[in-house]
Amino acid sequence: MDDIRVKAYLARIGADLPAHPDDEALHDLHLRHLLAVPFENLAIHLGEDIVLDEDALVAKIVDRRRGGFCYELNGAFGALLSALGYDVTHLAARVLGDDGPGIPYDHLALRVGPWLVDVGFGDHAHHPLRIDERGEQEDPGGTFRIVETVDGDLDVLRDGRPAYRLETRPRRLRDFVAGCWWHRTSPASHFTRSLVCSLLTETGRITLNGRTLIRTVDGERREERLGDDAEVLAAYRTHFGVQLDRVPEVRAS
Repeated sequence: MDDIRVKAYLARIGADLPAHPDDEALHDLHLRHLLAVPFENLAIHLGEDIVLDEDALVAKIVDRRRGGFCYELNGAFGALLSALGYDVTHLAARVLGDDGPGIPYDHLALRVGPWLVDVGFGDHAHHPLRIDERGEQEDPGGTFRIVETVDGDLDVLRDGRPAYRLETRPRRLRDFVAGCWWHRTSPASHFTRSLVCSLLTETGRITLNGRTLIRTVDGERREERLGDDAEVLAAYRTHFGVQLDRVPEVRAS
């Protein structure tokens, strides 16, 4: 990523060029990314391709002013951090649900020095977490713990509940192509069965789940059912800065 693209990406998230690639700047960039770039799976339901290439991912976020899900958001953010001088490693994780771990390469997260960086897990930590800390880590998003498993992996817990199981072996972005393909094509994938666009705000979170707009402000949740397509498209523009020419709809399996 050249200097022009770096400046454009920083402008996209409302950040200044850091004087040094230090921890303070990393925390600021992480939070600003969450506040500016939505977690969304609209491409799946608009029939758009998802290309796990750094240039393509950055172009989607910066030029098209869209968001994405983990492979896209952390893939692009990792490219920005690398260009700023941070030591970035891609890590694979499996989401921990009621049925156990998800598929291999289920989730992409980043290791940046001693920090676990993740701007692609939706409602999660607002700041990077110390990957070498085993005690509780307080964050505006909850109380987090990173626990070693018997197999040498790391379980990331939020408020006592497992979020995902993280492998520590370095990966490359192209390693996640099969996982990304599964998530955007399989009828068993949560992303093919749901439609979401969600963004952290200064006071909570705003989410458009299909045609339901959900506002959470200071812990209070309010839902509003939107009407026609024009109202839905206006919500995407107003709340997420996403310009669409048609309303995405969950496709029948």
